Amino acid sequence: MVQALGRLKESASQTAGPYVHIGLTPNFAGISGVYKRDLGTAMVNDKTRGERIRVNIRVIDGAGSPLNDALVEIWQADAAGIYNSPSDLRGSADPNFTGWGRLPTDMTTGECLFETIKPGRVPFFDGRKMAPHLTVWIVARGINIGLHTRMYFGDEETANAEDPVLMRIEQRERVSTLVAPRDGDVYKFDIHLQGINETVFFDI
Repeated sequence: MVQALGRLKESASQTAGPYVHIGLTPNFAGISGVYKRDLGTAMVNDKTRGERIRVNIRVIDGAGSPLNDALVEIWQADAAGIYNSPSDLRGSADPNFTGWGRLPTDMTTGECLFETIKPGRVPFFDGRKMAPHLTVWIVARGINIGLHTRMYFGDEETANAEDPVLMRIEQRERVSTLVAPRDGDVYKFDIHLQGINETVFFDI
């Protein structure tokens, strides 16, 4: 007679859920005493070199609604185009710039606002200069593997036109999903996870 083996039932599928905020942004999740402030919230100080900018990133789901529980990270070069990484052997990065930020999206608007600097141009693997850009990583409920994309700057038309990554996108109308328009010192970047305006994501 076959017996029920309840102890061997398949575990429920796991996504980031609420736990990503508890682990990565505990202060935001209401858990104090872990860090004085959540890691990644401050990228610059008063000695950081370069043009100060703000980047407003909004994450939008397939139904067109803001995603209020996403976590967004950005990675970028400093104003001279050097990454704060031991693998970048082209020079010394600005010691007053982290090159990395992490923020949760707002519970109402689905937005997060990074205070950073405009990055310099960095070389592609073949030596051609890429346009100034941010690498963006998003994780949220329903996303099993973090999504990678890029944000380019709307006021860098010439550099964007010759960027070797943007040039590889065959559906040229989709390039605009990676370009953030500027309003004063703020670049506004909407990330659409699905739908007609879906942002270009990269398999890296």
